[in-house]
Amino acid sequence: MKKKLAVLSVTLALACLGPPAAWAQSATHMMVTPGELNWTDVPSLPAGAKLVVIEGPLNEAVPFTFRLKFPANYQIPAHWHPAIEHVTVISGTFNMGTGDKLDRSKTKALSAGSVAIMQPKTNHFAWTKAETIVQVHGVGPWAINYVNPADDPRKK
Repeated sequence: MKKKLAVLSVTLALACLGPPAAWAQSATHMMVTPGELNWTDVPSLPAGAKLVVIEGPLNEAVPFTFRLKFPANYQIPAHWHPAIEHVTVISGTFNMGTGDKLDRSKTKALSAGSVAIMQPKTNHFAWTKAETIVQVHGVGPWAINYVNPADDPRKK
């Protein structure tokens, strides 16, 4: 029950970080420049990551798009998502691998323009060497579940 409440609280928190009203230029289109993105901290990831929700909300069964900015030497422990994850690397190199524990030797270096698609409930992890920005999209609801509960920053 605790786990479900934690996932729900993060999902709801992320949903509240939806796009600014100014982005809603019409019901059929949206145009945003990088300077208009409002990056915020991400309580569901280790400290240092930044998030901007472009399209959402993340807690509903609708399309979502968000970006994550990771600092140099950042690590995301093994985790999984309840929905399919489409990741596009915008800048930097995102090193991703699958498995139950972060292992740098079992990752693939994804440079800018690269794409990764992770099926629901696939355990995976990632790390960066330099600042990296990725864009994630899919259909919600969205959440992050850590393989090892001790890795979950929401529990610290």
